[in-house]
Amino acid sequence: MKLRTPMPELEGATEWLNGEVSKEDLVGGKPTLIHFWSVSCGLCKEAMPNVNEFRDEYKDDLNVVAVHMPRSEKDLDLDQIKEVAEEHGISQPIFVDNKHALTDAFENQYVPAYYVFDAEGNLRHFQAGGGGMKMLRKRVNRVLGLNEKK
Repeated sequence: MKLRTPMPELEGATEWLNGEVSKEDLVGGKPTLIHFWSVSCGLCKEAMPNVNEFRDEYKDDLNVVAVHMPRSEKDLDLDQIKEVAEEHGISQPIFVDNKHALTDAFENQYVPAYYVFDAEGNLRHFQAGGGGMKMLRKRVNRVLGLNEKK
């Protein structure tokens, strides 16, 4: 996905966990962080406390949605996805993408991957990989119109 591209529709989920949201629910109010993860991804699990911290710290100013992107047949097990989500405190809505519908719509190839959309639903920042939480925080703050020192 290129910067400033509109958020794709959140369609084609195998299942939603922790509630379902649509693009209409997310756009027009506040910015959104969509993060891709997988049960078989060690870096995702390591980064999850940071994502959860974001979710909690910015709960009034930022929508947070998780997308579970399977990397192999083993990752398709819904019970395992639920278990890992619970283990790692993922309480935000989770789009289970066993058919890669949203993964393809985002043209995403990575886990973890982070997409920050502004309130109008346009992509303002993308990053992939386990590190870079400072950069992600900076970009989220910029989209929220906060100073860099939060």
